Amino acid sequence: MSLPEIVTRAQWRVAREELRRKEEAVARARETLGAERRRLPVVEVDPEYVFEGGDGKATLLDLFDGHAQLVVHHFMFAPEWTEGCPCCAAFLDQLGQLDRLRARDTAFAAVSRAPFTRILPFKARMGWAVPWYSSCHSDFNRDFEATVERAGRPVERPGLSCFLRDRDRVFHTYSVHDDATLNALGAVPGLLDLTMLGGHPNGGEAH
Repeated sequence: MSLPEIVTRAQWRVAREELRRKEEAVARARETLGAERRRLPVVEVDPEYVFEGGDGKATLLDLFDGHAQLVVHHFMFAPEWTEGCPCCAAFLDQLGQLDRLRARDTAFAAVSRAPFTRILPFKARMGWAVPWYSSCHSDFNRDFEATVERAGRPVERPGLSCFLRDRDRVFHTYSVHDDATLNALGAVPGLLDLTMLGGHPNGGEAH
């Protein structure tokens, strides 16, 4: 193994302090970016998408389960696949319990184009309790760019989309599909940072 430069404790402290200043600058930039994200304009969702889940058919409004916000995980699982994407599975594995999301008035659901009859056994095998719905009979995936056309055929993309509810009206607030952002999210705090109300009780600054 090739070791880094070996220094005295005093030299290490100087180098560590320099790095700390850079870390603080990154943290401040991240906070600024989060604030800008929460100030993005929103788009009202007009189509009444119909999903299929464990309790039968559901609308996008149903996926909120009474909460003010909804985070949808675009889980890559095409209709012809026999099981879901391993990378998407790893993302769900790190999510853990949803109670901390719900405590911030935020629901979470996975959505895939695969029929629910294929989703159900895969979900059971993985041991997940997360709400998971099939969008195979709607344009939801295409409308939110989780399925795109390439070389004349549909291609699945991982991603997250965030929604805000005002009574019976639903608004699209944010989506992300690039791997770098998804991989850096971590668990619940990272998801909340993508939402309009953020991770603060009572909605924080955006309320």
